[in-house]
Amino acid sequence: MQNSSESTTVTVFEPKGSAYASMRIPALVVSKKGTLLAFCEGRIASASDWAEMDIVLKRSFDGGKTWAAEQIVAPRRGIEPTSNATPIVGSDGTIHLLYQRGYAEAFYIKSTDDGKTWTPPTDITYAFEKFKASYNWKVLAPGPGHSIQLQNGRLLVPIWLADSDKLLPHKSHRPSSIATIYSDDQGKTWQNGDIIAINNPNFKNPSETVAVQLNDGRVMLNIRHETDIRRRGISYSADGATKWTVPTFDEELYEPICMASLIKLPNQGTDGKTALLFVNPDTQNDPKIPRKNLTAKVSFDDGENWTVKKILDAGFAGYSDLAVGKKGEIYCLYESNETVSRNYRIVLKTVKIRDLISK
Repeated sequence: MQNSSESTTVTVFEPKGSAYASMRIPALVVSKKGTLLAFCEGRIASASDWAEMDIVLKRSFDGGKTWAAEQIVAPRRGIEPTSNATPIVGSDGTIHLLYQRGYAEAFYIKSTDDGKTWTPPTDITYAFEKFKASYNWKVLAPGPGHSIQLQNGRLLVPIWLADSDKLLPHKSHRPSSIATIYSDDQGKTWQNGDIIAINNPNFKNPSETVAVQLNDGRVMLNIRHETDIRRRGISYSADGATKWTVPTFDEELYEPICMASLIKLPNQGTDGKTALLFVNPDTQNDPKIPRKNLTAKVSFDDGENWTVKKILDAGFAGYSDLAVGKKGEIYCLYESNETVSRNYRIVLKTVKIRDLISK
């Protein structure tokens, strides 16, 4: 496994000297105009998932070299956490953004000026309520990390739900299940898809999930879970909403029990097919420290094989998100730290596609 070459790393969100104790849960997109939009959670008193927090945004107009002033796009409301930024770049240039409050409500906002201004939030919890007929959830969350628009225009968002067995002082994120919600009218209304998997002995506590549309049009989900088989879960659907396959395990993708990122790369050959890039902390050689050794893996056959493996950051690293630039750049926004604690900062690593995919 090689280290990536000719890369640059820039700190985007730094808690030291700010109003926040920790910057966590990155999300990243590149707009149609080439603007980078980096989101994260500014956690105020601690790194806890239940801390008071804002969803903050920074934009870059020069490929991540410099960043404009920080914006709060979803402010905290009392002591309820505001988190799980899940952006989508629409084909018309609209930036769609979903997030949650208190793990009990879901909201949608959008921007038509590359993230400069945003619409007032629309409550879309109704789409999650529809799951209660088959799964009595007490916790909801979209994403986190970027999601996708399908070729037919559908906006698709993986979500996770928890039927918490612990309610005080905070609701538990377990036991959990996963599904998708979607919009076929550019975010005006949202619908619920099928539940994909519910916690069971063969697939324990599935949660944070990332979606990609494959060359044949199917949607593939790459799934975090807590099964003793420490390999990422995989499921497929023809439309991204219904008739999901029973999750299986990808033997080449280690699962440290952490959110991962996945994105489609532009065609790298003459066959017109795209490649896939997957990033997560690969600590199978040191499982006692699960969030370290951030590693990129590339597949040229829609995830059947991962033939390129390169280390992006050998240090302490956690959640990540990916975006692709117009000039062959790959951007990886991720949680970074000098120690095993979760008082993270958020950094951006930029590497050329040609450097990453070379064996």
